[in-house]
Amino acid sequence: MKLKIVVSITAVSWAFFQLALPGVLILDSIKIRSIHLAFALFLAFLILPFRKKGSATPTHEGTGSSVSGREEEKERLSLPDLFFAAAGALSALYLMLDWEKIATRSGAPTVLDILMGSLLVILLLEAARRAIGPALSIIVLAFTLYAFFGPYMIDILAFKGVSVRKYLTQVSLSSEGIYGIPLGVSAAVVYLFVLLGALLERAGAGQFFIDLAMAVLGRFRGGPAKAAVGASGLMGMISGSSIANIVTTGTFTIPLMKRVGYPAKKAAAIEVAASTDGQLMPPIMGAAAFIIAEYVSVPYIEVIKAAAIPAFVSYFALFYITHLEAMKLGIKGLPKNEVPGFFFTLKRGIPFLLPIGVLLFELLALRHSPGLAAFKAIIVLAVVILYREIAAAVGGKKSLSVALKKSLEILFQGMVKGSKNMVPVALATAAAGIIVGIVGMGIGGMITQIVEFLAGGNVFFLLLITAVASLLLGMGLPTTATYIVMASLTAPIIVQVSTSYGFFVPLIAAHLFCFYFGILADDTPPVGLAAYAAAAIAKSDPIPTGIQGFFYDLRTAVIPFMFIFNTDLILYRVESWPLGILIFIMAVLGAFSFTSALQGFFITRNKWYEIPFFLMAALILFNPAILSHLLDVKIEYKYFFYIPGIILLGGIAAIQVWRKKGK
Repeated sequence: MKLKIVVSITAVSWAFFQLALPGVLILDSIKIRSIHLAFALFLAFLILPFRKKGSATPTHEGTGSSVSGREEEKERLSLPDLFFAAAGALSALYLMLDWEKIATRSGAPTVLDILMGSLLVILLLEAARRAIGPALSIIVLAFTLYAFFGPYMIDILAFKGVSVRKYLTQVSLSSEGIYGIPLGVSAAVVYLFVLLGALLERAGAGQFFIDLAMAVLGRFRGGPAKAAVGASGLMGMISGSSIANIVTTGTFTIPLMKRVGYPAKKAAAIEVAASTDGQLMPPIMGAAAFIIAEYVSVPYIEVIKAAAIPAFVSYFALFYITHLEAMKLGIKGLPKNEVPGFFFTLKRGIPFLLPIGVLLFELLALRHSPGLAAFKAIIVLAVVILYREIAAAVGGKKSLSVALKKSLEILFQGMVKGSKNMVPVALATAAAGIIVGIVGMGIGGMITQIVEFLAGGNVFFLLLITAVASLLLGMGLPTTATYIVMASLTAPIIVQVSTSYGFFVPLIAAHLFCFYFGILADDTPPVGLAAYAAAAIAKSDPIPTGIQGFFYDLRTAVIPFMFIFNTDLILYRVESWPLGILIFIMAVLGAFSFTSALQGFFITRNKWYEIPFFLMAALILFNPAILSHLLDVKIEYKYFFYIPGIILLGGIAAIQVWRKKGK
């Protein structure tokens, strides 16, 4: 049997299994996670080679995508890998097949339990290495070795250690490790969103988003760059993957940016910054956002609410960056004849907006679970695809059988693509679950003491340590795995240490902080996988591209620090719409002020002495409570202190207008 046939049957079977969960199949969560992981392991060994050819870059996902947008797959079915695929699936299913008995003998595994648990760990780490590179597997092995050799470490790092039985019971024979919350979210929610994104992409939604962004923004100054930002934001709603955004929108927008005058490095860097931030855009926000909801024990709608202002502020600031760069370079917009018509584009793309509208309505209005919302959106999309093909067949005077065949082909290809995209996500969440399980065996308390010692009781240093660690980890790990590791290690520490020093940090703010810096690692040199993808399209040097992209992303990097110190930015205990809008507008102005300081340009080129005033204005507009605290004014009056920030920014604007006219 050919490899393609086996892979297709497996991928489509996985899709039907996941689609049956919201309303047809009723299974225990452990069984769902077990089957989900079995599919992922089976597919991984079938499609991913033991050694990648040339200098291929490992897969890096938001909700699942390779760096190139195309997996490096094997061409033939090899017997050893077929054996590993079957062994991996069997080891993943073992917990499901004997769950009741395993649960009753918890802590006292049999020889068979130990053998199957060990086999699962080994095959999972190998599959993860193939899917997302060696970094995560190496980190898991380091934690594993530490768990066993902890008693022999120096005092500050000493740990009581664990036995093989305790280790395997925790990580592979319970719901505390591999089969923990991250894999549970992957199985219950993330797969359906990835499938929805794959089906939309197959149906042509990606090109529609690009055309819509060009229709709205193409004629403005630096139009292609603004369109790249807009298209990536729209793609982020359905993809949640920085790499997928780049290869979808960047293939079109980067050459256009270069043509109107953006240097190759800046064109690629703008696309990198826009696509990286796609994972911040509600409602999908990458796989990690769903895990945040589970870890923090809040409805997913609360995660969307908390993420809304930071995400939109970040995108508005990037629009502003493209405008400043266009002003500095003297770039104009595209001519009218090169910009698609708005109403024509919108009319053509309405079918793609219907499933997204259903998704948002289900999530925001009906407050249904994310899994059920995604399921209903997929059903609507399937109907839309069928209707479009029938309409096209009638218009082209073709038979309905041709339309039905084309519709089934799109759905089939989308299911196969969705399952393949899910492989790195499922493996990342499962492998990262091993780290979570090890931390749960007692390492967490020791890490808290070490980090608290390094931070010296300073909350800002604590946040800085977390940010740097997230960036370093994220250079080799996918966003989801980075978030899981950092959230397990540092999110509780941020809350505990801050509280011990009289400073309150909501748990969701700590988790979002880890999430943001895991995302920013996508373009952090020297690895910066997103930068490599964009640089390949722009024909620019990836390292300078990554540096430029990271420089653009500093306007995003400052936002997590701001919402830790001003929880209004994540709408924590903010229920008033007018107040929420005021906070958003002021945060946008603060981001503009901060960006102007970094870019050295506002209305005209900045003078060096204006930069401190930009930074002061940004700080006040992001967090007016700083002034109310300094002046010992009651906290409920803090919003009046937005006024000095506006005056500062307005004063600089007036000076620069006067200076520009005087030239």
